[in-house]
Amino acid sequence: MDHATSAPSRAVPILMYHNIAQAPRELRVYRSLYVGPGAFARQLWLLRRLGYRGLSMAAAMPYLRGEQHGRVAVITLDDGYVDNLQLALPILQRHGFSATCYVVSGSIGGHNQWDAQRLGIRKPLMSLDELRRWHDGGMEIGAHTRSHPRLTECTQPQLLDEIGGSKAELEDRLGLPVNQFCYPYGAADARIAAITREAGFAAATTTGRGRATPGMDLWRLPRVQIARHHTLAHFALRTLTRYEDRRA
Repeated sequence: MDHATSAPSRAVPILMYHNIAQAPRELRVYRSLYVGPGAFARQLWLLRRLGYRGLSMAAAMPYLRGEQHGRVAVITLDDGYVDNLQLALPILQRHGFSATCYVVSGSIGGHNQWDAQRLGIRKPLMSLDELRRWHDGGMEIGAHTRSHPRLTECTQPQLLDEIGGSKAELEDRLGLPVNQFCYPYGAADARIAAITREAGFAAATTTGRGRATPGMDLWRLPRVQIARHHTLAHFALRTLTRYEDRRA
């Protein structure tokens, strides 16, 4: 590693997770989407040990805007899987961290319709009650469209429905403000980012590589993907040094 961990940095790693669980044996592709609970716990332990605070997107906004400075890492989880509640939440709470879970509003209580056939498994998604438990546990709920499409392939009316519609649907069903957005597959261009901003979201994340820094477009923020095969040393390298920034 370089010396990024030994001095204050304005870089804010936005960590990207999906499933916090052991990968099912029958799963033959995209096993990297799974991070085991033990590995997740060790990663959060390391952050706290090094003086970092794990924050939701909402809590991190002052740092992303450059209004505050400090050792913070943002924790995001895509899609809204039940294992986020069952296995990730207790670990987050144990370390005093918060996180943002991006939810597909049209699939609440359902499964991963967008890739179940390709993966060969159905992964259960949180119900309304489970999402409320996630929120009541100190966590944030963000929007991840209504049906998880690749937005760059959508028409203008579809974009308005998928982006603004997901916000409205989640806020109506949960009775909570939803101010953060995540682009499925990371697919976003300037036009899509503008629609997201106009829909009232405070920020949006992509799958572009690198750590966020003040001055970046808040509606096209990069993230650091954390995968099943990453050792704790890999996690530290990708999260706390310039490694990912150089690959942006």
